[in-house]
Amino acid sequence: MKFVPFLMLATCISVSANAQQQPSTESTENQAVEPELRAQPTAKQWLLRLSDSLRKLNFDTSFVVVRNNRAEPYRWVHGIAEGRELELISSLNGPRKEAIRVDNTVSYFESNQQPYSVNTDSISGPIPRAFTSDIEVISLSYDLVEVGKSRILGRPAQLIRMVSKDKQRFGYWIWLDIESGLLLKAAIINNEGELLEQIQFTHLTISEQSNEMLGQLLEAELPETHQSSPEVPKAEFKWQVNWLPEGFEMLESNQHFVDPINLPVDFILFNDGLVDVSVYVSATDEAPRKSTISQTGATVLLTQIREGYEITVVGKVPSQTADAIADSITFN
Repeated sequence: MKFVPFLMLATCISVSANAQQQPSTESTENQAVEPELRAQPTAKQWLLRLSDSLRKLNFDTSFVVVRNNRAEPYRWVHGIAEGRELELISSLNGPRKEAIRVDNTVSYFESNQQPYSVNTDSISGPIPRAFTSDIEVISLSYDLVEVGKSRILGRPAQLIRMVSKDKQRFGYWIWLDIESGLLLKAAIINNEGELLEQIQFTHLTISEQSNEMLGQLLEAELPETHQSSPEVPKAEFKWQVNWLPEGFEMLESNQHFVDPINLPVDFILFNDGLVDVSVYVSATDEAPRKSTISQTGATVLLTQIREGYEITVVGKVPSQTADAIADSITFN
């Protein structure tokens, strides 16, 4: 994909004794500058380009997720082969952890569980699924700000900030490759401006043809699509969440059983267009306990026990937000 860099135009106008006799020249120059300045893309247009590039380009890249002074390396390959969209994200350290997508089917492989497939058009992993989804939804909860240009991975990059409108969620900074529109770096920032977590790309290759390895996925025997437990409508739970930051909507609700004691756990997944927040509720005989919070990078895990139930909230949101969500839960 070829790209014409955006130019900052500077017009030098010499001032002389007869300058007042040349108004038409200055007017013509101003008319030439204004359309060029108006042509510069907005932050939302940059995100739309990112989404389009992630769906259509053939690329092979590596990145590290840095949180709590630990770096987790990944490889990410995407391509179009025989009219099919193919994608692979794999962890490069430790036990096997790999996700493969063929069109709208994603298969997960981990060393500590049986492989399975689900019907979805995006991989759940370190790259936010929102980057390939509806950008309009993100703009409802976040102000999108075009900041400026810098250099990432040796390539000119455009910095876009996604700032929470209500301060009840974290902000995201992303650097996009000016030539291709692809992601080069991402950071999650708290409301005090502190860095919580970042994704730093270490190499990027864009090609006309997809990686041959991806083509082999079309011949591979992938696990059957996972059949989850029948969905339980939110209204049938013995509890309900009464408060969430504006913009969060329920995506999924179900009840499943936790081995080996076969304990039923209610589950609801919420999303604001960028961030997932999961709420788990299960009965318990433990004594009431105030909220306890642990945080890894930007991911907060909050647990409290009251009224005979254990409540757990997990998501990349401030601890105050997770606590408010848990406190809002009432039981029938």
